[in-house]
Amino acid sequence: MKLNIALLAGDGIGPEVIEQAVKVSNAIASKFNHEINWTPALTGAAAIDAVGEPYPDETHAICEAADAVLFGAIGHPRFDNDPSAKVRPEQGLLKMRQKLELFANVRPTFTFPSLIDKSPLKRERIEGTDLIFLRELTGGIYFGERGRLNANETAFDTCTYHRNEVKRLAKKGFELAMKRSKKLCCVDKANVLETSRLWRETVQAMEKDYPEVAVSYEFVDAVAMRLVQWPNAYDVLITENLFGDILTDEASVISGSMGLMPSASVGEKAKLYEPIHGSYPQAAGKDIANPLATILSAAMMFEDFDLTDEAKAIRDVVNKSLSEGIVTEDLADGGKAYKTSEVGDWLAANV
Repeated sequence: MKLNIALLAGDGIGPEVIEQAVKVSNAIASKFNHEINWTPALTGAAAIDAVGEPYPDETHAICEAADAVLFGAIGHPRFDNDPSAKVRPEQGLLKMRQKLELFANVRPTFTFPSLIDKSPLKRERIEGTDLIFLRELTGGIYFGERGRLNANETAFDTCTYHRNEVKRLAKKGFELAMKRSKKLCCVDKANVLETSRLWRETVQAMEKDYPEVAVSYEFVDAVAMRLVQWPNAYDVLITENLFGDILTDEASVISGSMGLMPSASVGEKAKLYEPIHGSYPQAAGKDIANPLATILSAAMMFEDFDLTDEAKAIRDVVNKSLSEGIVTEDLADGGKAYKTSEVGDWLAANV
């Protein structure tokens, strides 16, 4: 198979972890007789510095033409520390999601047998955890009307959802649940928010189309607690943009490191794969960042191309690296810490 992949390294540690994912993907392509054509493009602070725009038209054209996008990270402290900045790296991420119509963020959370005792939660609470969040990505408060009033003394952000936005995300949730354990949880705040009531009534109306799926409805604050208490009680969860952003970051640390969890953002046409960690600017250029989340994101990419053996080969070699202690400093726990590039080289050589 010939694959054309847009490569958006982005900011901070993005270029370093993307480089390792490319190494491993190329090793997989060689082993399974595929051809990957990588097309680099600018985004985030790097794009602002180069052309003054965090998601340039040229980058969008490259992403549209590609079979998929492999993405690193966006963000830089000089923008975080400047509330008056008119152009920000994160605007590029939102613009990319909107223009590519990436409405569903797919974030798995699972544990690794060799790392289970590195989790901040007790072994007996997390063993068997294997859940997936589907977060709505192009609506809600991140895209609603916002502004300042009363001589800049009052600020507002508006959360708006259309029924069709809820339906298309929920449809993916039901379909995913049918492939798994046929359990779906709709996460909302329907006791307070009108948008949540729209979410709940829309999902309830869709239940008849998926009679085999057991659907539960839980408030976001209750889910936040249960993710810590009994995360393996969940399988597929669907939720709106802001709730999903917060809950998926909470869920990510169950595995023992935020540097381990992959994700995909998908629409009707485009698909983008990225690690869930941020740009981690403190580690940029030091060759110490954990590349495994990005490499596992590449595994998700292969799987979505129906290349399941290739995806399994990546996951197998990642598990082997963890069990043999070929890890970066965040997982070394007093043992030998390998550099980002060394982990990538080892994985590529052992595919």
